Amino acid sequence: MKASTLALAILLCAAPAAHAEVVEIDNAELARLAKTGVPIIDIRTAGEWRETGIVPGSQLITLFDERGRADANAWLEKVRVVAKPEQPVIVICRSGNRTKAASELLSKQAGYTRVYNVKQGIRAWAQEGRAMVPAATAVAACPAGARC
Repeated sequence: MKASTLALAILLCAAPAAHAEVVEIDNAELARLAKTGVPIIDIRTAGEWRETGIVPGSQLITLFDERGRADANAWLEKVRVVAKPEQPVIVICRSGNRTKAASELLSKQAGYTRVYNVKQGIRAWAQEGRAMVPAATAVAACPAGARC
C-alpha cells in the first residue's frame, strides 16, 4: 500500500463514527441528479480529463495525482467551495474505484450528509454515448481567482 493511500486510510479510520451513507448511483441517476443542480466533482487527473472529456457541468478537483498521492485536506478545502457539507454532491472518476475513497472521505471526515458515488465512472458514461464536453470548456468557465 502506498504511503499516501495508507495515510488516507488512517484518516478515514480516525474520523467520527456518525456519518451519512454513501449512495452508489448509475448513469441514469447521475443524469437525473445533474439536471437538478447537484454538483459533480470529477476527481481524475488533468490528463484523464483531456483524454476523455468530462460530464457537462463537472467541477474538476483532482484527489489522487498520477502517482496515487493525495492531500485529503487540500482536496476537501476545494470541494467545500463547490458544495457545503449539508448539500448533496456527486463524485466521479474513471471507473468508480477512486471515488469510493473520496466518497468515504466526504462522508466520514468532512461530514457531508448526502454523497453520491458514480459506481462505474466516466468509462461507462462514455460507453453509453452520454453527453461529454472537453475539459478545457470547464477550465475556461472557472471563475477568476478560483481553483477549478
